[in-house]
Amino acid sequence: MGIDRRNFFRAVGLTGVTLMGGKKLFAKPSKKDPVEFKAILYDSTRCVGCQSCEYACAEEHDLPMPEDFPEVGILRKTNENRRTVVNAYETSVGEVYAKRQCMHCNQPACASACLTQAMHKTEKGPVIWRGDKCMGCRYCMVSCPFDVPKFEYHSANPKINKCTMCFERQEEGKLPACVENCPAEALVFGTRRELLAEARRRIAQNPDQYYDHIYGENEAGGTAFLYLSPVPFDELGFNTKVQNGSYPELTKGFLYSVPSVFVLWPMILLGIQDATKKLNRKKSDDHE
Repeated sequence: MGIDRRNFFRAVGLTGVTLMGGKKLFAKPSKKDPVEFKAILYDSTRCVGCQSCEYACAEEHDLPMPEDFPEVGILRKTNENRRTVVNAYETSVGEVYAKRQCMHCNQPACASACLTQAMHKTEKGPVIWRGDKCMGCRYCMVSCPFDVPKFEYHSANPKINKCTMCFERQEEGKLPACVENCPAEALVFGTRRELLAEARRRIAQNPDQYYDHIYGENEAGGTAFLYLSPVPFDELGFNTKVQNGSYPELTKGFLYSVPSVFVLWPMILLGIQDATKKLNRKKSDDHE
């Protein structure tokens, strides 16, 4: 019993050819027919804390229904059973709500840290987790500057759980469930370019209503979830110390200089993972 040697060595061979090309390993994608990232603009001045987005998300992804809205100051976090949460904050202008979920970074640290490309930035923007490629290293959890990916520690078949911006629904031409079910229109879906323009328009037309900053425009190199707020974002518990540059960019210079064995290492791990899965399936069949 073993891995598919032909496919495994073909993948390793392709990696070696890429390495011989030097920096072509990190060449920028072609600008021909670029696909604009999809994004969501969340306007906290419009959010009423109804939790409709939480219920819609739970129903769409077969997750437990959320608990009743907590008191102000009791802050919930996303976890393996909850891909998004809305909390209430007491701020300098009174009570303000803020929704949390995966930020879907333009250049996600989680995908860069993933040795087997299980965490994947799709062409249209959503960052998704692919279970058939995951080896359970949880580097995605450690690398995320927003503390988003969550591991199912108590499951016999654990997964990494996080918001996917309803990637499957987008593929079917539908809106993300949270956007479709927001009665206050606090959530807007569109291209990132369009939503940044809309956010700037709202700030310019109502300068007394908004804090002059779009969270996610530059944070971590830019994200697909964009935020408007009536107060500075630290009052809503946001990580305002996140760097503006992309986190994967910090490691590029290092990767250019490392020996090829370290670049090949993910392929080796993926091969081991594949072999382990096949062995476990064979043992299960034998027991039956």
